[in-house]
Amino acid sequence: MDDNDKTPTTEDAETDEVTTETTDTSDENSQATVLLSLEELVKSHITSIDKLTDELKKYRQMFADGFENNPTFRELEEQAKDAAKKKNTAREEILKQPSMQDLGKKIKDANSELREKKNSLSDYLLEYQRLAGVNEIEGEDGQLRVIINSAKLIKLSSREIAQSQQK
Repeated sequence: MDDNDKTPTTEDAETDEVTTETTDTSDENSQATVLLSLEELVKSHITSIDKLTDELKKYRQMFADGFENNPTFRELEEQAKDAAKKKNTAREEILKQPSMQDLGKKIKDANSELREKKNSLSDYLLEYQRLAGVNEIEGEDGQLRVIINSAKLIKLSSREIAQSQQK
């Protein structure tokens, strides 16, 4: 009797079940391993970024000190500060004019509206992307645009952490 002619037995069915369970467990272990590796990668990058940020601060301070220790530069810096004071005084006088105050308010309002519209657009694009399953959209002008998602990592203050733990 050939192995190919063999009829499946109860023993074969049990072996298939064990193989399937092992595969499922193996997939879960694999996903868990990938997740743990990714988490470690994120943590190591955060640490690396923090160290590099501290290093960069030191370099910037050394760079600034190089200018501050030069007498010619310090003298020119003082002259520039005096000129800046005069410029700011003139600026304040111009800003006191009613027409300039109105323009300043219009600029502030337009910036606020623009920020709100950009936030709304971001929400709409995420929902469109989720529902349509595509990363592109054509604008009214016929221009094809790509939807890009961006993620940030922000440190929580101790107060925010306490609030989130209470919820």
